[in-house]
Amino acid sequence: MRQVTTPRQERRLLTAVAASAEEAAPSAELVELRARNEQLERALASRAVIDQARGMLMVLAPCSSDRAWDLLVDVSQRCNIKLRDVAVALVATTDGQRLPEPMQRELRRGLRRLRQAGRR
Repeated sequence: MRQVTTPRQERRLLTAVAASAEEAAPSAELVELRARNEQLERALASRAVIDQARGMLMVLAPCSSDRAWDLLVDVSQRCNIKLRDVAVALVATTDGQRLPEPMQRELRRGLRRLRQAGRR
C-alpha cells in the first residue's frame, strides 16, 4: 500500500531538509577551514627547519640560498626521502645526532659537485 503525502506535509519536509542543509554547510566549511589551517601550520613548521638546513649548507659549501635549496632537493630525491625529513636530519646534527649514511653519501657528492661547478 502506498502512502500519500499532502502538500502541507511535503512543504514541512522540504523546509526541514533545507534547514538541515543550511546547518550542514557551515559545519562542512568549518571542517575544511580547520584542515587547511592545520596544513598551513605544518608547512610553516617544515619551512623553518628547511630554512635552517639551507643556512647550514650555505656555510658548509659556501653557496647561495638557491644552490643550498637545490642541494637539499637533490639529496632528498636521490635518497627518496622527503625534503623536510632531510632538513630535520641535517639540523639534528647540531645536537650530536649522526646524519644517516645514505644522506651523508649524497650530501658529500652534492657538495663535491657544487665545488667543481664553482671552479669552472
